[in-house]
Amino acid sequence: MNFDQAFHQLLGHEGGYVDHPADPGGATCWGVTERVARANGYTGPMKSLPVDVAKAIYKRDYWDAVRADEVPDAIRYSLFDGAVNSGVKQSVKWLQRALGVTDDGVLGPQTLQAANAADGPTLKAKMLGARLQFMADLPTWPAFGKGWSRRIASLMVTT
Repeated sequence: MNFDQAFHQLLGHEGGYVDHPADPGGATCWGVTERVARANGYTGPMKSLPVDVAKAIYKRDYWDAVRADEVPDAIRYSLFDGAVNSGVKQSVKWLQRALGVTDDGVLGPQTLQAANAADGPTLKAKMLGARLQFMADLPTWPAFGKGWSRRIASLMVTT
């Protein structure tokens, strides 16, 4: 899966403008929080965030940050999606826990080498299990748990 394919798939989970009162991240558009949009120089109203601006943010701040082009295809989208949903560091920690390496949240040479040596489908299942466990412990689980569970389940059956 390449970035364009991943971005298209991501919009199925993150599309449009949302301002859920229980979301600690506040209003989002295309899944991009206002804080992230502003940090990337966007000054307009969040409801009007252009999709191409969101795409550029996702490429630089999430796809490239998790070194998605360097990890096995079997985990590429799950690693990227986890970074979007919970942050780059947390997504990398799920990968590291699944690999049994030090979980420092940095995707360095050791983690990359271990990921590329692992069985892809098994690694993906372990990563998603670690992610679900983490999400279920969040105080926002009652408001968002059903959606997060569906999202993680969908990752189990897709690239």
